Order: sequence, then structure tokens, then C-alpha cells
Amino acid sequence: MAEYTSKASMSTGVARPFDGGCTCRFVRYRMTTPPLFVHCCHCRWCQRETGASFALNAMIEADRVELLEGVVDIVDTPSNSGKGQKIARCPKCRIAVWSNYAGGGDAVRFVRVGTLDEPDRLPPDIHIFTASKQPWLMLPPGTPAVAEYYQAADHWPRDSLERRAALLAVISGDGARR
Repeated sequence: MAEYTSKASMSTGVARPFDGGCTCRFVRYRMTTPPLFVHCCHCRWCQRETGASFALNAMIEADRVELLEGVVDIVDTPSNSGKGQKIARCPKCRIAVWSNYAGGGDAVRFVRVGTLDEPDRLPPDIHIFTASKQPWLMLPPGTPAVAEYYQAADHWPRDSLERRAALLAVISGDGARR
């Protein structure tokens, strides 16, 4: 497996999976490949949900996230789109480890980067909904930032776009999962 190199980061040069888990370590998971893309979302909804200034999520195909230990509770919550989301939480410490949004259904996970053992390996590829970011937060130069959302074709690397196309075919029912 090749090391993931974000457009905004340096490669560590060491190929290894992305392991993570909750605070109490009851839940342990592994991302078996690099994510499709990493969002740093500054919308007010994410700020409220996390209690922080933004949410940092690694978007990845659900079948590339292995639950190594424990179980997760799925909590249905509202979302800004009105379609809701499912948040996977540790049943003991209640830490959110990933979410599934209605648009991607169960096929796409948004892994909470802060739950990774080495979260510094996945800096944001893009800052989204910056129109509502906290005014004191300074965004780093060199990382794309958009006022609201964006077109994937304008920012994603080619291999992620290819994976996304295969995933969209599965979500729409027009393709078999590889």
C-alpha cells in the first residue's frame, strides 16, 4: 500500500494503515487505504456538533474501514441538509469515530481524523464552508479554501475521482462493488 500524501502535507515515506479508536480504547478501527479526500468543515452545524471550531473528516469507502475491536452504537442525528446522518460512537466513552451521511448512505464513511492514532498524517486537503469559520482562525496558505462547498473534479486527485466514480455507481445501483 502506498503512503498517502495530501496536497497540503509531506509524506512520511512509510507505508502503513491508518489505525484509530475511541478514547477508552474499547473501539479500534483501521483504514486499510488512504482516504478519498480530507475535509476541514467550518460550517456552524459542524461547530455545534463537535463543540469545536471545525470538523476534520477523512472521506473513505466504508468497506475500507475495518472494525478491529469493540462495537459501535449508531446514533441517528439531524443534519443541515435535512437528510440526517448516522454517527458511530463508542458505547462506553461515547466518542464519535465516524459518520455516514444520507448522500453516501452506508457506503461512505467520514472518519473523524482526531480519532486516528496519528492524526497528523491526514491534514486537510480543503477547508469548506469558510464563510462561517471562526474569525480568529487563520487558515494555512497553500490549502484550498472555499466559502461553501465545491466540485470534486476541481480539487480531488485523479485516483480519488476514479474511486469516487466506482462508489457512486454502487450507491446509485448501477455498479458492483470492487
